[in-house]
Amino acid sequence: MNRKTAQGKPFSNVELSAFCSQIALILKSGISSIEGITIMLEDASSEEEKTVLQQILEHMQETGSMYQALSQTELFPSYMIHMVEIGEETGTLDEVMESLSNHYEQEEAIGKSIRSAVTYPLIMGGMMVVVILILLVKVMPIFNQVFVQLGTEMTGFSRMLMNLGNAVSRYSVVFVALLLILAAAIVYCTHTKAGRDFFRKAGYRLKFIRPIYEEIAACRFASGMALTLSSGLNPDRSMELVSALNDDPYFLEKLELCQKQIEEGEDLSEALRSTGIFSGVYAQMASIGSKTGSMEQVMERLAKLYQDDIDNRMNNALAVLEPTLVIVLSLIVGIILLSVMLPLTGIMSSL
Repeated sequence: MNRKTAQGKPFSNVELSAFCSQIALILKSGISSIEGITIMLEDASSEEEKTVLQQILEHMQETGSMYQALSQTELFPSYMIHMVEIGEETGTLDEVMESLSNHYEQEEAIGKSIRSAVTYPLIMGGMMVVVILILLVKVMPIFNQVFVQLGTEMTGFSRMLMNLGNAVSRYSVVFVALLLILAAAIVYCTHTKAGRDFFRKAGYRLKFIRPIYEEIAACRFASGMALTLSSGLNPDRSMELVSALNDDPYFLEKLELCQKQIEEGEDLSEALRSTGIFSGVYAQMASIGSKTGSMEQVMERLAKLYQDDIDNRMNNALAVLEPTLVIVLSLIVGIILLSVMLPLTGIMSSL
């Protein structure tokens, strides 16, 4: 594990990928899992990491099972634990760990795409608010003093802006409290299941956001199916395990319907197409994979294609959003300044 992890805190996708990658490398080198954990413990760079590895090692020495050892720590996701159990049962733990490493690397890529799409607009929006507040609270009163010295006063729109700035300054404590509440709401919505569910429901109502949610869910599904199928599981069991990866209730409904159709004898590729899990070219690729017996490779390819689509959507959205926010900020600042400068210019020209 390359990153430090506090005891009791679940691992991130990067840490999970690094852990799985090291275990896979150890097993492929012919070293037993217990010896491998011992080596990792000797090379651990932090006390927290040593504590976790020591806990895993002790459980493995007692039970001889990595699956049980990882379960006892309560630091690893249930999906990974289930896959480790399957790897131990089928004697393909090295391949499973390598696939898990790639899988969590893919999950991290999805997370980065989401964070980059959300973080930039928030930063730009915050900068816009700060610039506008400075203009209203600090700059507008200075211009008002100039008007007073010239024997007149602000009127119309400029007067309204100055009054707004005075109100913000007068009730600054209230506005700071509101901003803190807003920040707390954002943290809650991004770090809790209930908050993410709320954002997802709101996003599904927007036509330009809904495809992104659907592609993220489909990408996770394809990545999970590639991993489970490569471990020798049948499609039914693979679907059960992969269902645990998705927390999207709309996509889970499709998965449940797909599982039902498979149980009724429907072909996997046809069930994926009819339930809307895959569509268009992706559905055709799944159908070809099913007919040629290469569903594992097709699912892996689909996961990569979906990730590329997600990245392209995010990049295109940011490419449009960046100049839009700059233009909006420039217009607002320009309107505020012109509301003052034009009357001031008229007064100066009449003197």
